[in-house]
Parts: sequence; structure tokens; C-alpha cells
Amino acid sequence: MPAFSFAIGTLIFALMLWMSLVSYRENERRAGLRALVLSVALPAPFIVSALVHFPHHGIVSAVLSALAALFVIILFFPVSTSLLLEDNTPRRRFDERDVMFSRRLLVPGTERFREYYASRPEKEALDNRFREKPGLLEKGAKYYDPLQFSAADAGFTAVEKFASIVDGCPAPNRVEVQPDRAARFIKNWARILGAHSTGITELRDYHLYSTVGRGTDYGKEVALDHRFAIAFTVEMDKSMMDHAPYGPTVMETARQYLNAGAIAVQVAQFIRNLGYSARAHIDGNYRVICPLVARDAGLGEIGRLGLLMTPRLGPRVRIAVITTDIPLSPDTRHVDASVIDFCRRCKKCAEVCPSRALPFDDRRPVDGVPRWKLNSNACFAYWCAAGTDCGRCVRVCPYSHPDSRLHNLVRAGNRISPLFREFALKMDDFFYGRKPPPLPVEEWMMGERC
Repeated sequence: MPAFSFAIGTLIFALMLWMSLVSYRENERRAGLRALVLSVALPAPFIVSALVHFPHHGIVSAVLSALAALFVIILFFPVSTSLLLEDNTPRRRFDERDVMFSRRLLVPGTERFREYYASRPEKEALDNRFREKPGLLEKGAKYYDPLQFSAADAGFTAVEKFASIVDGCPAPNRVEVQPDRAARFIKNWARILGAHSTGITELRDYHLYSTVGRGTDYGKEVALDHRFAIAFTVEMDKSMMDHAPYGPTVMETARQYLNAGAIAVQVAQFIRNLGYSARAHIDGNYRVICPLVARDAGLGEIGRLGLLMTPRLGPRVRIAVITTDIPLSPDTRHVDASVIDFCRRCKKCAEVCPSRALPFDDRRPVDGVPRWKLNSNACFAYWCAAGTDCGRCVRVCPYSHPDSRLHNLVRAGNRISPLFREFALKMDDFFYGRKPPPLPVEEWMMGERC
């Protein structure tokens, strides 16, 4: 038994030392230091009881080993969370004109402005609050920096240039394809182009907006006769998101919207080259609700933030979609109730939200569908005051840690047991902090230093 105790101590030492090294590489100094201290403190009782001869040291060694084994068994004991699997299929389509990004484009005094608020008078007073703020990427905002904001604006401006090629006519000669092979090709091609994950689902009515809310087709009914939707994610750089809510976060947002747009228009054109209809749905040019499509394509679940929670990056992604009529083999959505359960327990995003826009309570029926409802007015008003898209919720989410062996081991444990999820949350608070502060912005990004 002393030998077993020594082995346990050695394993704990190795795990904590590994975590310390990984944390320092990830620039998580608090986690690295605490793991380093624990690499000595935790294994000490096991190693001492195994190597030092004192009265009843064998019994002590056996008890410690048994307690460690029992702890692991309890922690990883699989428990079903099937009770969390309520029907969360939307009952109706959503009007894109009600999205904050559409409402911010309404110009006071115009006919469109008057028509919108005549039909939705309850929204005008709320929207006037964000109009009183400096605005997203505008001078006078709290985190205004000429270099950072100009860099972000350049990215968003570049995305707008894709508008003319999100759709187009298919080639006249259609190429017959096998659904499995076409799906496999598209997924691998998207990965080579820079996608982190890709999934395919049959296009459903509730995926579509009911009415276009932006662009030249504003006010038109959304009608797509496509059968399939291809959803993919691109990773947002963690080192940039660690600065949230400062300027680098909106720089990264623009960069990844641009990357997602470039991938989407290429995949759509590839499909049209084969003689099939395809449309890219990218920032500012959507006809579908991307998180719902991505969820049904098996890429994740909708969490407390109202964002897609992916298995390996959490909400630290951007999404784009291509709808098409090319024959494809859709993926099966495997509902991950563990993510919903973790969000129920965690609440870190709600605690750090500067605008208090995220709910603390459990999911509630909204139009008959259980979900967490974001206060989009409060959220966007803060964006307009800060000048950035904040990102504090994404930065602190425990699922946003890097896609690495260490963090994927924790994510695997989360899928197994609610006890592990509770333990993982406490450990995340211990190592990284309940409210980790934003990292200072690097000197090269600071406009006033130029």
C-alpha cells in the first residue's frame, strides 16, 4: 500500500506540474503559480506516508490512498442529465428588423425610422438610450483608441465588400455528386480555409428570419428554397479576448467576421461552380439565425450568454452559414445537456457583465421555448458607451479556455458527471478567479504612444 500511495503522490505531482507549465504558456500566471504550489502541497502527504516510517504509517498510507480513489470514483461517476432535455425548438420565425444591429441603423427623421417605431412604439424609448451614447467604434467612447478602432472598422468595412458575392447564379451544367462525399469534401475544405468546426443540417423554417432587417432588401420577406445549411465556426484568439472589454476585443471580432466571411463566400461559390444554388450568410448579410443553425448542425448548445457554446472553445467563436440545394449528408445533433447544466451552475458571465444584461435565474419559457434571454438593449447600450463589443462574458467563460489536452480533459469530465461539473467550476474560480480582470493592452496597440 505505501507503494500505491507513492504512485498516487507522484501522479498528482506530475498533473499539477503539467498544469503549471501549461498555464504559464497560456499567460495565466495566477493559475500557473497556484498549480505550482499545489504540485508540492497535494502530493506531500502521500509521499511522506509512503517513504517516512512512523507509527501506523502503513494505515495512514492506506487511508489516504482509499480516500483518493473514492474521490476520483465519486467525481467521475456518470449521472444522467436527461431531465434537462426539454423541447427547445422555436415556435416562430424572428424578424431581423428587431435585432439591435438593425435598429441602430435607423436614422431619426426618416420614413423607415417612423414606420418602425409606429409599429413598435415600446422600443423607441429604449433605443434612444443607446443613441445618446457615443456609439460603437466612435470617438468619445470610454475605450476609444484611434488605432484600435480604425483597425476594427477596416475589418468590418472589408466584410461589407462581400455583399455582392454572397449569392449568385449557379453554373449551367450541374455536376452529380454523392451526398457523403460532398459533405466530407466541404468540411475538409472549410477546415483548410480556417474553420475550426463544421456541421450540416437540414434547413428548417425556424432557422430563417421572417423579414430582412439590413441592406437593400430591408423589409422584404425572407424566402429560401434551399434544403441544407452548412454551419462553421472560426476561433477568436484568446490572447486578444483576454483584453475584454478593451479595443483588442472588437479588433478580433472584426478580424474573425472577415475570416468567416471569406470562407463562406468561397464555399458558396464552390457549390455554385458545381451547378447548385448556394448563399453565404455572413456579418451584416444574414437570412438565417446562425446560432440556431449551428446548434442543429451539431456544433454546440445555446448557453446562458445567448451564444453558441462549442465543445472545445465554448463561446469564443464566430459563426457563418451557407445554405444550398446541393445533396449533402446532414449531421445528427447530439444534445449535450452537460453544457446547459454547467451554465445553470456557473453564472460567471452574468456576474462580470458590466451592463447586467445576462440573467442569473434558470431558463424560462420565451415563446414557449426554455432559454436564457439576454437584455439586448442593456447590452448594446453598454457597447455604445464603451465603443467596443465588450466580450467580458466570453473572456471569463470556463469553456473559453484553449483547445488543449489539459482543458479538453476537464471538458470530458464535464460531460460525464454533474459532480465533476461542480468541482470543475470551483477549480476554475480558484485557479483563474471568479472575476478575472482584463489584461492590459500591449503598447504597440496604444494610439497615444505613437
